[in-house]
Order: sequence, then structure tokens, then C-alpha cells
Amino acid sequence: MPIPYLHFRGTCAQALAFYAETFGSAAPQLMRYAEAPDTPYPHDPDRVIHGQVMLPDGMLMASDFPPGMAGDPQQAVSLMLTAPDDATARDWFAKLGDGGAPILLYGPTFFSRGFGMVKDRFGTHWMISRAPEDPLDPTADA
Repeated sequence: MPIPYLHFRGTCAQALAFYAETFGSAAPQLMRYAEAPDTPYPHDPDRVIHGQVMLPDGMLMASDFPPGMAGDPQQAVSLMLTAPDDATARDWFAKLGDGGAPILLYGPTFFSRGFGMVKDRFGTHWMISRAPEDPLDPTADA
């Protein structure tokens, strides 16, 4: 299974800590550029060369762009998570939206009793869905 790998502009440590708190995960594992042996990049003590955190559906890895390198973090990628129930889905959506911007407000759709899209304050796009009561019918009543 592929593991998502996100890139940030100097906010990787804060983003991964926020995701760990949002999803109730253990603190992220981080290695800073300053700790990396034999790297051609400046040894920036604040930027993360590699980090990872567990999400409910699996591992998320990330880093900051190297110092001086331009890039657009998460411009064409969304992370999809399925919550075990509606209350959890609403909680995740609200937390991710704090300081961010909703793209599609959480609510019922033609394919799910609960689904929403949000861009968090770090620029990551999320799609949050609640698990269907009947896995064969995603619109079944709970």
C-alpha cells in the first residue's frame, strides 16, 4: 500500500504534531536537517528532513522542502480518511478546519451519509467520510 508523503515550507513539525493531536496518535517522529548526516542541504535546525505520524488508516510521512527550494505543498493531493462513526467524522472535520477553509461542508451526499472536504491551516486537503452502516450500501441509514 502506498504511503502518502507530504511536503511543507518550514511547518512540517507543527503540521505533524497537529495531525497527531487531531487523530489521537502518538507524537510524530522527526529528523531535522541539522541531524541528517552527509546531506548536501544547509543544516537548518528548524526544518524537518523526514517525519512520520500514524493516522487512523495508516502512516503519513512528510518533510519540509530543503532550505532555498521552492514548491507548492499539497496542491493536487487530498488525504481521504473514513471515520468509524458520524460523531468522529464531524470532530475530525471541525479540528482540521480550525484555521483552515472548508471546501465542501460536512454532510450527507448522494454517496455517503456523511462526507466533507477541508483544506487545513498547513495547506493539506482532507476528505473525511463516515463509514457506512452497511459496507455494501454507502447510503444506508445508520
